[in-house]
This record gives sequence, structure tokens and C-alpha cells, in this order.
Amino acid sequence: MKRILVTGGAGFIGSHLCERLLNEGNEVICLDNYFTGNKQNIIHLLNNPYFELIRHDVTHPYFIEVDEIYNLACPASPVHYQHNPIKTIKTSVMGAINMLGLAKRINAKILQASTSEVYGDPNIHPQDENYWGNVNPIGIRSCYDEGKRCAESLFFNYNAQNNVDIKVIRIFNTYGPRMNPNDGRVVSNFIVQALKGEDITIFGDGMQTRSFQYVDDLVEGMIRMMNSRNDFLGPVNIGNPNEFTMLELAQEVINLTNSKSKLSYMPLPADDPTQRQPNIDLAKKELNNWEPTVQLKEGLTKTIEYFDHILKMK
Repeated sequence: MKRILVTGGAGFIGSHLCERLLNEGNEVICLDNYFTGNKQNIIHLLNNPYFELIRHDVTHPYFIEVDEIYNLACPASPVHYQHNPIKTIKTSVMGAINMLGLAKRINAKILQASTSEVYGDPNIHPQDENYWGNVNPIGIRSCYDEGKRCAESLFFNYNAQNNVDIKVIRIFNTYGPRMNPNDGRVVSNFIVQALKGEDITIFGDGMQTRSFQYVDDLVEGMIRMMNSRNDFLGPVNIGNPNEFTMLELAQEVINLTNSKSKLSYMPLPADDPTQRQPNIDLAKKELNNWEPTVQLKEGLTKTIEYFDHILKMK
């Protein structure tokens, strides 16, 4: 049994990770300040004697003895990270410093949940880990993009200077149950609008692309990365290389919900990437042939069931 700290553990992804780590027989400490996390996401875990929930903000130091740290704490959707951009930067940068300092003191292995947003609006397609990105450092998305880029730099410098045992993954668009219905992400937006019979909002012409991975595939990739060979630090892309346009996604959601929703077109937000697709060759090579197994239709069906349940409870 390992003692594992998960920052942002009450969030969408964090709650699935906590659940999986508990199911594998570990002791899990979930740390969250509930800025975007939700206690409902982990309430079913509270009776487990090996699960501990702590309300804390990673911008402040935290002291504990653990074997591993998964650093997920940070708002990840544009609606939330643009709501308080300074707080977003502080969470990424100061949170990384505090968790790396903790890992250094207690000699713990630490994984950083970075993001495909470090690639910005990419000039190469698909994106591999050697690409340095095309990011506007002062745009409306920069609080998240540059915060995560700085966090990656901190991780690699703590490894080089202080020999901290690090792992860095870059997460591509992820969806599934426990997403916040109001988080502004395209999958949750489309599903909620379709279930309510509202017009589905398409930004731009709808031909911009994304690659969507189901949350279970991401969690599997995260755990494999944490357990990968010591000299493989990353960064490594964790995402689904199957690419879809926004129009294709909207039509799939309409079909699966049997909705009569129509499409409503709006201007494309500033600095919104036109393409996003991971090259996952490195993940396949280093993470025991990891690749996504849940296809879009299957994953959307499970996510729609979750949102349908949530909306009926309101």
C-alpha cells in the first residue's frame, strides 16, 4: 500500500484518479479548495477508511508524509481559469513550487498534470512532445497556458538541481462523468444544450478540430506514467489521436440524445486553437503500449447518462 496525495482530487479528473488509486489498494489523501472541485464528486469515497479529504489551497505550503504526489490542482476550462486569471497563474506556479518543495523534503515521486494548451494554436499537426508551441503570452488564455508552461519548467529544474523524482504528462481534451455542467467545455456544453433542447452553440464555422479522450483512458495513462522507468521523465502526450470537427461532435451528441436542437453560430473566441491532435507514439513506446480504448460514441453515451441524471435532479 502506498500513501498518495492527489491535489485537485475533488475535481472531474482528480475524483476518478482517487477512486482508481483506492481500488488498487492505496491510501489516498485528496486535497482541494473547491474552486472548481466539488465534494459530490468524491462523497461516495468518504466512508473508505483509506481515503482522507482535506480542504486546502496549493498556493499555500502543505506538509504531509506520502510516497507519491499527483499535482492536478488548477482550473482547466476557459470559463473558470479566465474568471480569476491571477489566481490561475498562482495555482499553476506557486502550487508547483509548493508541491515540488514537499516532494523534495520527503523524497516523494511527483507527477505534474500539464496540458496540451502548452502547444497554443499549433503550427504543426499532430503535436508531438518536441514541439515548443505557439502561445500568446499576454492573451486571455495565457494565464493557463503560460502558467502550465512555467510549471513544466519548474519541474524539470527541480529534477536537474535537486534530483526530485518527477513525471510530466500533457493532457489533451478529456471528458466523462463528473464534468461540471457549467464549465464551458465543448463536450459538456453540447450535451447540456442537447438534453435541454436548446440551440447548440458552434463557435466559428465549426471546422476547428479537437481530439477527445474518455477519462478512464487518461487515468490509466497517468498511473502508467507514475510507474514508468525512473529515467523517463516526460513530457508525454496523453490523449486520443482520433480527431473530430466541432460540427461532427455536435451531430453525434444530437444523434445520441435524440435531440431536436439546432446549431447556432457565434464568433470564435480570441486565441482559440483551430487544431488539436496528439501524437502518442512516445506514450505507446514508454507506457507499455498505452493508447485510448474507449471510442467517442461509447464515452459520449456514458457522459450523456451522467448529465441526464444530474439535470433531472435539479
